[in-house]
Amino acid sequence: MCGFYGEFRHDQRQPDLTALQRASARLAPRGPDGAGSFHQGDLAVAHRRLKIIDLTEHGQQPMIDNELGLGLVFNGMIYNYRELRDELRGAGYRFFSTSDTEVVLKAYHAWGERFVERLQGMFAFALWQRDRPGVLLGRDRLGIKPLYYAPVDGGVRFASTLPALLAAGGFATAIDPVALHHYLTFHAVVPAPHTILSGVRKVPPGCLQRLTPDGPGAAEPYWTLHYGPEPGDEAKELVDWQQEVGSALRTAVKRRQIADVPVGVLLSGGLDSSLIAGLLAEMGQRDLKTFSVGFESVGDVSGDEFAYSDIIAGEFGTDHHRIRVPTAGLLDALGDCVDAMSEPMVSHDVIGFYLLSREVAKQVKVVQSGQGADEVFGGYHWYPPLVGSTRPVRAYRRAFFDRDQRDLRALVHPRFHGRNHSGRLVTRHFAQPGADDPVDKALRLDTQVMLVDDPVKRVDNMTMAWGVEARVPFLDHELVELAARIPSRFKLLDGGKGVLKAFGRTVIPPAVIDRPKGYFPVPALKYLRGAYLDFVRDILNQPQARARSLFDPGYVARLLAEPEAGITPLGGSKLWQVALLEFWLQRHGIEGG
Repeated sequence: MCGFYGEFRHDQRQPDLTALQRASARLAPRGPDGAGSFHQGDLAVAHRRLKIIDLTEHGQQPMIDNELGLGLVFNGMIYNYRELRDELRGAGYRFFSTSDTEVVLKAYHAWGERFVERLQGMFAFALWQRDRPGVLLGRDRLGIKPLYYAPVDGGVRFASTLPALLAAGGFATAIDPVALHHYLTFHAVVPAPHTILSGVRKVPPGCLQRLTPDGPGAAEPYWTLHYGPEPGDEAKELVDWQQEVGSALRTAVKRRQIADVPVGVLLSGGLDSSLIAGLLAEMGQRDLKTFSVGFESVGDVSGDEFAYSDIIAGEFGTDHHRIRVPTAGLLDALGDCVDAMSEPMVSHDVIGFYLLSREVAKQVKVVQSGQGADEVFGGYHWYPPLVGSTRPVRAYRRAFFDRDQRDLRALVHPRFHGRNHSGRLVTRHFAQPGADDPVDKALRLDTQVMLVDDPVKRVDNMTMAWGVEARVPFLDHELVELAARIPSRFKLLDGGKGVLKAFGRTVIPPAVIDRPKGYFPVPALKYLRGAYLDFVRDILNQPQARARSLFDPGYVARLLAEPEAGITPLGGSKLWQVALLEFWLQRHGIEGG
């Protein structure tokens, strides 16, 4: 797990090595164990390494294979790298390391661009050939690893994080109006290729994108997720799907234990992370380190779920660590947390993952985490109303969107009044072939768009801010493909995630399953009071905010006067959403708007 930056020129000028140094320094938290760079002709790259596989210097990056005439910078983990290495050795390839990075490089040489279809794992990479101008960018199927790029005068810069690109500079930092609409409407989800800045784009999940002497080419998908049964699936009952899911999840969890360092678990106390801990115990894992975070309550809203994580820790004898964050500590850490965000992320539990990861980093370098199960197995409350719906787009928007078009136009400056971009996005996705059931349409959108640019991005950014690699077994692509075949009626049983719960009852205590749905609760950022309200007011009254003029002053004043009245359908704070965006822009030194 690592971070990388690069610049490819197509104007006969040399890449800016000073910008490369600035970007590399900004990436240091993602890779505290090593640094390297490479410059030849029209290309310069830098890499920061977190040592997980092959702890020797043989796995150092950028990795150059002079015999094959190839170079690579890579971020991620290929879980089937040993099997691929054996196959490549059988084909005559020689290896100088035991790293998965070298396997990626030689797999490209052996199989061409289709090699990505053979990779099991999470990854982002930039690969180049010595004798051919250009760079090949690639991103894993479900966007677990980030990859941004920014066209600049005479070239393209690319990086694992948007702040690294900002450190390099050279591109427009105006607010992207399409992204702003998504941020304020689609629960802060800004789908690829957009980012909140007009000058930065991101490679879509499951795509390759070539940088050529003519500039960035079009993103080319190499993976498509289809919903609906395969031959023979129609006869299967719940117990059949339960067994298949159990087998696939065991495989996914086992794969994610592959490492040359210990692997822990982020244990929220919910079904998903509890299942991971339970399956590891079933596999014979001993002294497993597990971690939970909790915050102070606000009124009758609890700030932790320790009661449930304690059940799992006790049941399986894990080495459990409770991290309780006092209110003052939360406020003190918000600035650094926002610095770690590649894009503005409004979910309250971002700070939870940030502070949890700070403590995890003192114990382990790798953790498994339960993100993705709700989107893959149907755990959210907006799925049941879609059953048999003749107007699924309307039902989805009503449940998920933070505001309608009228409210958006009242909030933003008139220069951002325009089309209903988020509504059009959902309509377009729901109309695509490959998912006929209205519930499946929503699951597909959430798995391939919402999940990528909210929960998954949140976990990657916050764990990597402390040099911790987070692995997500529920996003094993083979498990996701299996889940897409399961009829929605089985997924929605038992209040949602019916198939997963049925399997869970064979592994973990029922008290963790038969409970209200939870999350990392951070009440102080939902119900803004006292010092938190003062903090937000100060952000929105900064000279930069007034000069930027993104939002209508009267609307913002009403939110400040009654902050707890502005709660979105998903339970977020409209005031925090507005303040977080402005705070992110300020912390990253972005002027104008």
